[in-house]
Amino acid sequence: MNVLVTGGAGYIGSHATKALARAGHLPVTFDNLQRGHRENVKWGPLVDADLADESDIVKALKQYEITDVMHFAAYAYVGESMQHPRMYFTNNFCNTLNLLNAMHEAQVKRIVFSSTCATYGSLVSLPIREDHPQRPVNPYGESKLFIEKMLRWAGECEKLDWVALRYFNAAGADPDGETGEDHDPEPHVIPRALAAANGGEPLGVFGTDYPTRDGTAVRDYVHVTDIADAHVRALAYLQNGGASTALNLGTGNGHTVFELIQAVDSELGVKTPYRLEGRREGDPPELVADPSLARQTLGWECHHSDLKTIVRTAWAYYKRNGGHRGH
Repeated sequence: MNVLVTGGAGYIGSHATKALARAGHLPVTFDNLQRGHRENVKWGPLVDADLADESDIVKALKQYEITDVMHFAAYAYVGESMQHPRMYFTNNFCNTLNLLNAMHEAQVKRIVFSSTCATYGSLVSLPIREDHPQRPVNPYGESKLFIEKMLRWAGECEKLDWVALRYFNAAGADPDGETGEDHDPEPHVIPRALAAANGGEPLGVFGTDYPTRDGTAVRDYVHVTDIADAHVRALAYLQNGGASTALNLGTGNGHTVFELIQAVDSELGVKTPYRLEGRREGDPPELVADPSLARQTLGWECHHSDLKTIVRTAWAYYKRNGGHRGH
């Protein structure tokens, strides 16, 4: 398959391009490099273009005889979405509409979409199943839910085949060290914990009075390599006639912030400095997936998602790059 990977120069997208290449496919990265990095494009050609320009998408789909699309390109910071909601709806939703218009024109009929557990919003039950109510509490989650709804109707009305993969906390780095996490600013707790342990600012621990085993928030960390594997499996599933669906990507096991800090301490042989702060608005006490439907549908299993492997691979990439490059 020739696969257009939007956002393929970013964190999860670059891991997916490697997984596609390993599976014998040609990944064609479509990225404006605003938040992605050119050096992450190693496994296929780069189209340096923007989803805001529908004609550029059509051109790429036709030039590379694209058969399938993986759609990662999006803004993904919850806090930023609260400050700039229109920017999020424009970039995430409107640009996805451009992509679907271009796919329709080029007669590309399969897409795997990078969705998020943020579409669930306020929690009713744990672990979270795919039929949990979707009531986002921030514009980021809402923008992704809009896209899921748009995919559903494109499927029903225009025969588009789609899989939406709702990630929980993507973490870790390529075990071979070829790509990894490099955001600026860095929103994610594991690279921030590594930076703190390596002499940086103390890690902020937001909330120590949650109803959890040690008072800190519980999250389901899933290794980015396992997430990439799920995308390749989702494409194969669609190619083999699988019905359009949404699936959770998580481990089913949660870790507290203090447990994460202990894992970093153990890997680095140091005491990670941290400071206790109040809860952040909108942070649920616990986010843990029920991943059984992804296992059943895709035959997907996590092979890298234990906390030790996540921290070890993230630290190896961090060291190799002298800390984050700060693009």
